[in-house]
Amino acid sequence: MLRTLSWQAQRQLGRGVVRRYAGSQAGMTVIPNTIEPKSAQFLENARRMDKAVAELEAAVAKAALGGSEKARQKHVQRGKLLPRQRVEKLLDTGSPFLELSQLAGRGLYEDDVAGGGIITGIGRVRGVECMVVANDATVKGGTYYPITVKKHVRAQEIARENRLPCVYLVDSGGANLPHQAEVFPDRDHFGRIFYNQANMSALRIPQIAVVMGSCTAGGAYVPAMADESIIVRQQGTIFLAGPPLVRAATGEVVSAEELGGGDLHSRTSGVTDHLASSDEHALELAREAIGSLNWQKPASQLAMRPAEEPLYPEAELGGIVGTNLKRQFDAKQVIARIVDGSRFQEFKKLYGTTLVTGFAHIAGHPVGIVANNGILFSESAQKGAHFIELCAQRGIPLVFLQNITGFM
Repeated sequence: MLRTLSWQAQRQLGRGVVRRYAGSQAGMTVIPNTIEPKSAQFLENARRMDKAVAELEAAVAKAALGGSEKARQKHVQRGKLLPRQRVEKLLDTGSPFLELSQLAGRGLYEDDVAGGGIITGIGRVRGVECMVVANDATVKGGTYYPITVKKHVRAQEIARENRLPCVYLVDSGGANLPHQAEVFPDRDHFGRIFYNQANMSALRIPQIAVVMGSCTAGGAYVPAMADESIIVRQQGTIFLAGPPLVRAATGEVVSAEELGGGDLHSRTSGVTDHLASSDEHALELAREAIGSLNWQKPASQLAMRPAEEPLYPEAELGGIVGTNLKRQFDAKQVIARIVDGSRFQEFKKLYGTTLVTGFAHIAGHPVGIVANNGILFSESAQKGAHFIELCAQRGIPLVFLQNITGFM
């Protein structure tokens, strides 16, 4: 079973030894606890938040199923692994998978586009952290809705910024025709996918494609532009137009395998580099391709410290925040439950107090925190802009805790 990370597990990912320190570190003070966990307000907040989290988890679980039961059965009957099984077999056994944008597409269209029809996330392949992009053919044949494009492009942006090799598990019919007019006129349009592929390859960020099903129209460019491509025999196909369109345009009757099957592209066109006998074989070839990259994770430029647990329980966050968007809460009490040792070096403490800014560490990583603490005034906005500029100059990652009730 694909092991996606809970938010608690995400905090632990990449940690070294977790330690506790009784004293404060230079420049940082421990945030004092002001929460009464037995108060009526806290308990009511916790109850409502637990309900909201349960609803969220149910929605994520439903999206993870992909398409309908009928679509999944049809997919399996064709001898294919389900999309999440493919991702699981690609990743190192027992390693975590940090999935992105799990609820993309929820409620956007009349159709149910579970997860936007695509799975994206970060996982380890042969010890290398990779960005995995897997089409879900059980959702509208893996076709691209506008949200599918945005999710794909977002994954590529994260991969480029963090120099993560990309593995594309391709099984797509290209643009969703009823929505094709919406797929292109945007900054994050369909063509941006291929632009990003070319740019990342030029930046020596590896691009690996595994063709595990239909690769039609726009989908055909992904393996063609990859650094290394794998295709499954009698299953993977690459062409701009399928047999019905060829027949309509030229009158020629040709099978999908003859037009753009694995044998043709591995022996004649040279578009693909490896011919696999099954999904499992293709994924093993992909793992071997990643293993041969001679890839080393770039050294962190951050001044790391030993990771610590917060002094106060993370489980109290639900009781502090609650679900009533009109009710304010003390942002510092949230910060105290997510940062190492509950220590925080506040920036401009006395100015623009409806925005809390400052430095801390999370899992040993230095971070800058920007947290709403009420209505945003002009002073608060200036303070936030100043702090973000400081973090940009120093190369410090930013964490935004957003809970804005309005502007003045």
